Amino acid sequence: MPSRRSIAVYPGTFDPITNGHADIVRRALKLFDRVVVALADNPRKRPLFTVKERKRMIHETLANDVGVEVDSFRGLLVQYVRRRGARFVIRGLRAVADFEYEFQFAHMNRQLAPEVETIFLMTNEDNFFVSSSLVREVAEMGGDIGRVVPKVVLAALKQKLRKLR
Repeated sequence: MPSRRSIAVYPGTFDPITNGHADIVRRALKLFDRVVVALADNPRKRPLFTVKERKRMIHETLANDVGVEVDSFRGLLVQYVRRRGARFVIRGLRAVADFEYEFQFAHMNRQLAPEVETIFLMTNEDNFFVSSSLVREVAEMGGDIGRVVPKVVLAALKQKLRKLR
């Protein structure tokens, strides 16, 4: 009998991907055969980087991690999860505030798709305070973000911010 491969979807805007995001993906790979990093294409969030730029940074960051796929989607997450043949959604938690927000989404997703389970992974202690929006803000003000983002992101942020000035 062929083995059933387990697929998890790790959704987010990843604008940009941080070391915390990469850590969550790598830890999820210990639990699932494949992790789809799914970029939410949500123009209302007014991202700094395009979907294409974010995909490139994620690919470069996770290039050595077997079992990672990078994709993008619009619309409801549970519809995307079903299209991908996945049954699990991975979400990273940093603090209590994250839990409240994610708890609401997990329950709404359960109402829409009872067969889809949400798995919460706690961010490691080195990255619990890091968010993409904080990274962008610190970078815009000239702060050093080199310890919290992959090198490809650091270079891309510097280049993008130079163009915006």
